[in-house]
Amino acid sequence: MTFQIELVSPESISYSGEAEMVVARTLDGGDIAFQPGHVPFIGVLAVWSVDVIRPDGERDTIAVHQGFVQVAGTKVSVLSDVSESADQINVERARAAKSTAETALVADRDDADAAGALVRAELRLRVAGAEASAGPSGLSRQARTTPACPGRGGRRSSAPCRTVSA
Repeated sequence: MTFQIELVSPESISYSGEAEMVVARTLDGGDIAFQPGHVPFIGVLAVWSVDVIRPDGERDTIAVHQGFVQVAGTKVSVLSDVSESADQINVERARAAKSTAETALVADRDDADAAGALVRAELRLRVAGAEASAGPSGLSRQARTTPACPGRGGRRSSAPCRTVSA
């Protein structure tokens, strides 16, 4: 039994096909798998990949830079401003973006834009099969081994946690 999957951006439908299962990562719920007959669902997607398991058993992996996933009846819709399959990713550009982001984070560990750019670059490289620097958590090895500080809203940093008193 299969269902229809579409990845839609403002410009076009970037992926459309039949699937036996779709696996996506939501911001609050972690990884979630959808199979035919799944209850209706709407969720906010994290910067991560969406895996489409086709009826022939093959897997298509698409980098998704946030968005929404909706399950309704026999259709899964992924809405995202950016979605890229492995063959659409420019590996050299992703490596350059990763390097630029890492340099910016060395200069300012709290640079949210650079941190976001690093996560997106690592995702692109992982989906393209060019680099496996991100583990199952979607964070770089440094981010996975660095504790989160409560005063930073749970963000990770290699800088020591500081308590600021009023």
